[in-house]
Amino acid sequence: MKSSLQIAAEASPRPIAQIAEALAIAEQFVEPYGRYRAKINLDLLDASHDRPRGKQILVTAMTPTPLGEGKTATTIGLSMALNRLGKRAICTLRQSSLGPVFGIKGGGSGGGYSQVIPLEDSLMHLTGDIHAVTQAHNQIAAMTDNSWYQKNPLGIDPEQIQIRRVLDVNDRFLRSITIGQGGAQHGIPRQTGFDITAASELMAILALVSGETHAAVMRDLRQRIGRMVVGFDRQGQPITADDIRAAGAATVILRNAIHPTLMQTIENTPVLMHGGPFANIAHGNASVVADQVGLRIADYVVTEAGFAMDMGGEKFFDIKCRAFDAKPAVVVLVATIRALKAHSGRWNIKPGRPLPADLLQENPDAVYAGGANLQKHIRNAQLFGLPVVVALNAFPDDHPSEIEAVQEIAMSAGAFDVAVSTVFSQGGAGGEALAEKVLAAIEQAGQAKFLYELEQPLTAKIASIATKIYGAAEVSYSPEASEQLAKLEANGFGNLPICMAKTHLSISHDPALKGAPSDYTFPIREVRASIGAGFIYPIAGDMMTMPGLSAHPAAENIDIDEHGQTIGLF
Repeated sequence: MKSSLQIAAEASPRPIAQIAEALAIAEQFVEPYGRYRAKINLDLLDASHDRPRGKQILVTAMTPTPLGEGKTATTIGLSMALNRLGKRAICTLRQSSLGPVFGIKGGGSGGGYSQVIPLEDSLMHLTGDIHAVTQAHNQIAAMTDNSWYQKNPLGIDPEQIQIRRVLDVNDRFLRSITIGQGGAQHGIPRQTGFDITAASELMAILALVSGETHAAVMRDLRQRIGRMVVGFDRQGQPITADDIRAAGAATVILRNAIHPTLMQTIENTPVLMHGGPFANIAHGNASVVADQVGLRIADYVVTEAGFAMDMGGEKFFDIKCRAFDAKPAVVVLVATIRALKAHSGRWNIKPGRPLPADLLQENPDAVYAGGANLQKHIRNAQLFGLPVVVALNAFPDDHPSEIEAVQEIAMSAGAFDVAVSTVFSQGGAGGEALAEKVLAAIEQAGQAKFLYELEQPLTAKIASIATKIYGAAEVSYSPEASEQLAKLEANGFGNLPICMAKTHLSISHDPALKGAPSDYTFPIREVRASIGAGFIYPIAGDMMTMPGLSAHPAAENIDIDEHGQTIGLF
């Protein structure tokens, strides 16, 4: 099969104005970025206020291997399949971070015959939103240090400055640094570090702002940025971006980034790409405003939550659905036979290395052995009150006996149905069976609900996630984490939801624990506050907010050929 980049190069994208016209988006709301991309001005919210809302479909997954299991391709393929069945459907996706694009995992634009096009545009900068977030975040960080440097009128405690710098790159050398060296005119030395831009609180804010009108969205953006806690004073009182007078400038920097970007799939189905928070170190969902726009212009909006049901899936319900009046109708859970085999614990799969050859041999016993992971994720999804359709993302080397095993595993856990999906190799046609079963599941009455109540103490909410979703027996806290939680409660932040930062390679905190771990202790080593975004951010185990590069990152293979065309990009 051709590479995704070759397939994309042979596709026939339509001018973006035609994609917008097919959705009845008036020309004044379309702001082109070249021929095949456009920002959708949020004035559209004002003009479409009375339109009936579409139905929302959440796509999540079982715990993936380091290679990913095709969740984005399934999201795209399902939206194309719904259109093939005569429905007006779109999908909403996050913007790709350049860290993973040049690292190991790759981009978030699908692949094969189920991808966003033009592929290079979707992966490289798009319309510059991530760079705008980087600039706005670092502007706030600079003004925080400057307030401390300029006679410190707010009494900032340098040991309690919370905001770090960000860059859209995987670079372990920036995790811990000393700034302000070189003498008094260059600042005051202190220890700090960088996070990847996807972990910036501003990225989370961009993806969570909401409003029924353009002006309301902008007000929410400004207010959320103003509430960002950048540090504490020596009495332990929080200091915000408003206190250092940095929120206004940051809002202006993001004035264009707040508009979602319209693109298209390889079959010309509309895509709204907006926001880029990772699911392992943030909440891992496309923006609320992209969904709000989509629900006003389409009958079905297929949206993806990052990584597995325990990661972006749980955060979709407990964080994103609290940010606006969301009424999701069904959960699609992506599984692969290779992931099920991996969760048997019989193979050692490492990031950046090919899959073991014998993992691809027919072995239904290994599928059954890893079935606990899929079953746990199905039951996790059911905790939120909606029917679950399992999408088996099929590969050419899958065997009928293994497919039968997946169907038995899923149905025994209470899945509404199971569909074999071949969208990677066949595009929308390979997702029609899945689309039909999703439509059938939507007809089953379901009412989305939350895992916990916001009024519960922070430790109780953390325990709910750790025990009910992750299967832990208890939660342990480092002395630092306990002190941070007490301070957050004392400052009135105890009523916020939880956004857990942990590995995506296990339901637990430990990537080595495969399957469905249980009866273990879930450790919290640090707790951060994203008050502007509106959540508390515990960090479990060895989770890093600035990824590193592998020995041979993808960037080594990316180049241009003698004709100036990109090569080596998936």
